[in-house]
Amino acid sequence: MRTRNWWMLGFIVLLTLSSVWVVLPGTVLDIGGFKERHPIREGLDLQGGLQVLMEARPPDGGSVDKGTLDGTRDTLERRVNALGVSEPLIQTRGGNQIVVELPGVSNPEQAVAVLQQTAQLEVIDPAGYSLSAGMQVQTSLSQQREAQDAAAASPSPGASPAASPAATAAATAASSSEVGPVLGETAPTPTPESTANGPVFTTIISGTDLKNAYATTDQTGAWVVAFELQSGAADTFYNYTSQHIGQQIGFVLDGTVISAPVLRNAIGAQGQIDGMSATEAQNLALQLKAGALGVPLQVVSSQTVGPSLGRDSVDRSLLAGIIGLGAVALFMILYYRIPGVLAVLALLIYTSITLALYKLIPVTLTLPGIAGFILSIGMAVDANVLIFARLKEELRSGKTLARSIEAGFDHAWPSIRDSNISTMITCAILYWFGQFTGATIITGFALTLFVGVAVSLFTAITVTRTFLRVMVDWGMIRNPWWLGMGRLEMRAMAGD
Repeated sequence: MRTRNWWMLGFIVLLTLSSVWVVLPGTVLDIGGFKERHPIREGLDLQGGLQVLMEARPPDGGSVDKGTLDGTRDTLERRVNALGVSEPLIQTRGGNQIVVELPGVSNPEQAVAVLQQTAQLEVIDPAGYSLSAGMQVQTSLSQQREAQDAAAASPSPGASPAASPAATAAATAASSSEVGPVLGETAPTPTPESTANGPVFTTIISGTDLKNAYATTDQTGAWVVAFELQSGAADTFYNYTSQHIGQQIGFVLDGTVISAPVLRNAIGAQGQIDGMSATEAQNLALQLKAGALGVPLQVVSSQTVGPSLGRDSVDRSLLAGIIGLGAVALFMILYYRIPGVLAVLALLIYTSITLALYKLIPVTLTLPGIAGFILSIGMAVDANVLIFARLKEELRSGKTLARSIEAGFDHAWPSIRDSNISTMITCAILYWFGQFTGATIITGFALTLFVGVAVSLFTAITVTRTFLRVMVDWGMIRNPWWLGMGRLEMRAMAGD
């Protein structure tokens, strides 16, 4: 038993030192950049930023299915990453809303404008260039749209307020002739027009020509993305693909190549993209559907959180946590004496392990998350209170110190286990509810409380128990008074 206790004590010391090393701020004793890759992640309410609630509102009273909403979320996430925002949070809420949290955003107006852009899906002609996923490209259709937007924003002097339909058609044709063939026409493979920003690739079809897209498997069981085209675009696409078998074709979403497969045969109204895993196929299908739908997003609410407010909240939370922890530690030491000191030491170990897990999982800390962490500290102390109370009862019954320690932990364990498991089940339900509704306040609180309760089970049962066992082995506790026994209790134990 003694050897086992010492082995366990060594494991606890090693675990504590490792967790303290992870928790130490900055790059102190950093090895291989590990700590730099695992910083403390602060949520929107701590470091400031922008929170936007957006609602998908398709035209003509249409509806948005879950797949399309998920695809739109992925498109938004890609745009946010392009903004350079660190640790963004983008999740769906309900059946038609998306919550976007952008910590550290300095230009909220620009961020909202980027988020509201309708997804633009295009299938382009590589024209001899080698394309790869993630490549940024310019297309003839995107240039045409930019030219039309610029013309609409800055009308030429002397132009009539309301142009005739014939004039509008002529202007559109003129713009199209400058940037490439009109969408829907069949054209030979041209050399892309070179600009200062690189080549401009010809658009073959766009997302408005796509009827549907879904992930499925072919006859061999391999994952593919099957898609259907509108009737007019099907002819155009067939004419192009029949002339370019064995060559690449590019699928572009918002100016980024998302897939560049090689054509194996001519494609008409229906086709498929192969050569990918199940996850890649499902993600690509969602992205294609989002680009095909082009569902507009309307900002329902938007709020900006200043970094000074977040920093002030952190300082107040830390002060409250230190005061609360100090009060609990003082009570435990005065009432339970040596077991109380050991419980406080186990509590410090609990804190270091929990904070290390927050960095490694990782957990994005918010104010409700900090509240969940502080609450879990109280629950960790509560487990020790149950154990020590049972320990005193065993001593009163006349058992030896060693047997009282074992009996106290064994009898208190069922109550501790049941109460903590019920709390963890509640946390899981809260987390699922927060994910479904997009309420990050709920998810942050539930996640930090769940992790804290799980760690408290280890520290209360294993760490404190090991400390008491080692002290008994050393013979350091002989007077029952050091275990929190009162004078009357000691007299009763002595038979007076």
